[in-house]
Amino acid sequence: MGQRRRLTLSGTSGQVAKGREFAKQALRDWGWDGTETADDALLIVSELVTNAGVHAGGCHQLLLVAGESLRIEVFDGDPEPPRPRLRHQRGTPGGQGLYIVQRLSDRWGTVPHDGGKSVFAEIEADRLVTGRPAPKPAPPEASLN
Repeated sequence: MGQRRRLTLSGTSGQVAKGREFAKQALRDWGWDGTETADDALLIVSELVTNAGVHAGGCHQLLLVAGESLRIEVFDGDPEPPRPRLRHQRGTPGGQGLYIVQRLSDRWGTVPHDGGKSVFAEIEADRLVTGRPAPKPAPPEASLN
């Protein structure tokens, strides 16, 4: 199962900054800081928390689980799964968040929950230690966790 850290973000301002700082400290505590892949994990946190704020009414909670991989999971109150844009529209800000998550993680997907969903991304622990780059993009996964 590994170690778990949970940060409640419902109703707080500065959710992205708080989530990044929380994740940064967890990575440091787990010995997974100091690599480019650790920076990728922080970017994933930023993108998932931002997407929950922009598209799902706010991030309720950030969950980090350390084991054979790092699982970054963001909970929100919208049951609709995210819909990645197929193409970026020039002159329109945004639209790249899930693409970034997909490129930097080993796996990602959504899990339905009562009253909403979670969106998760996973990075293999050995990548966090070695700094090895992400593999080619993986399609989203459905999970029953």
